[in-house]
This record gives sequence, structure tokens and C-alpha cells, in this order.
Amino acid sequence: MLDMPPQRQVRADYDAETIVVYQAYSSAVADPALQAGRFVPPFSFTRMTWIKPSFLWLMHRSNWAHKPGQERVLAVRITREGWHEALGRAVLTTAAPEALNRAAVHLQWDPERSLRGAALNHYSIQVGIGRGLIRTFAEEWIVGLTDITPQVRKIAALVQAGQTAKARRLLPPERIHPVPREIARRLLIES
Repeated sequence: MLDMPPQRQVRADYDAETIVVYQAYSSAVADPALQAGRFVPPFSFTRMTWIKPSFLWLMHRSNWAHKPGQERVLAVRITREGWHEALGRAVLTTAAPEALNRAAVHLQWDPERSLRGAALNHYSIQVGIGRGLIRTFAEEWIVGLTDITPQVRKIAALVQAGQTAKARRLLPPERIHPVPREIARRLLIES
């Protein structure tokens, strides 16, 4: 019998102080952000922004940086303290509408994706930072922005050419990220 991975874990590229989340934008948003080293207008501070620690989930969502308005993929390095604050303030998107409307952060679980985009049998975490917390995210939690679009395009070309082993070697290193127990229990995160 095969060992099945837990259904809901946070898998991410992280170190002792930071965690990498991914976002995809148009060049109009990405270029000024990269130049400033943080999000600045025309990045919207008035609507929720979703951050995703799963590289392959974002590749599925952005169609490997080919979806209109998502042609640039940024690796956004944020503090783990900020990440845990976001999780601590999160409400599952399956919660009662009143709770969700009051929440500073929304959290949902979506099927993780394979290198070719197929849905897997375990889930990836998506975290929506709401208007009331977005400036804190942009001005305090972010410690670095990196344009990884060239790497994304290279991996996509290798997958398209059937060279999945080479493509896999270029993927960011993701491993299980520990989450404080009281937060994990509330958000259905398994260890």
C-alpha cells in the first residue's frame, strides 16, 4: 500500500527568517515593484491580494506566465513572522459569510498541481491578504522581490519538450513548513 501524503500541509521554500510566496502580474505592476523593492502603485492597495507558497500551483494559475495580466512571476520573500501573522488572522473561505466578511485574511485550499498542471490528491494553501492588512504586507513583511519569469519560461519550455527531469531540477526547493499548532488546527493544516 502506498503512503499517501497528508491532504493539507504548507509546502514552501523557506529559511529561518523568511518564506517565499509567488504572485503573477503584468509588467506595469511588476516593473515598478522590482525597481522599488516593494509593491508600489499601480499595485492595488484597495483589493485583496493572494499569495501562494506553491510554485507549481501558481504556474497552473498563470499558465506559466502566459495568462494576460500574469506575464511576470515574482518570488516574494516575506518574513515568517508576517506569514504566521497572516495565518493567525485567516478565516477559511468555507466559513460563515459573516466571519469571512470581517476577516483580514482569507485562506483556501486548492488541489496541488503536477509539473504538467494535473490536479494532485493533496492541497496547496492560498492566502488572501485583505485591504486592512495589505500595506503591512507590502511595507513590513516583504524583504525582497525577484523576477523569476526567465526561470519560469525555461521550465515551461523543458516541460513542453518532454524534458521533465531537467525541468524538475529547476523547481524551487519546497518542503513542509511548520505552522504553530493552534493555527494549524484551526486552518486544517496537517503535520
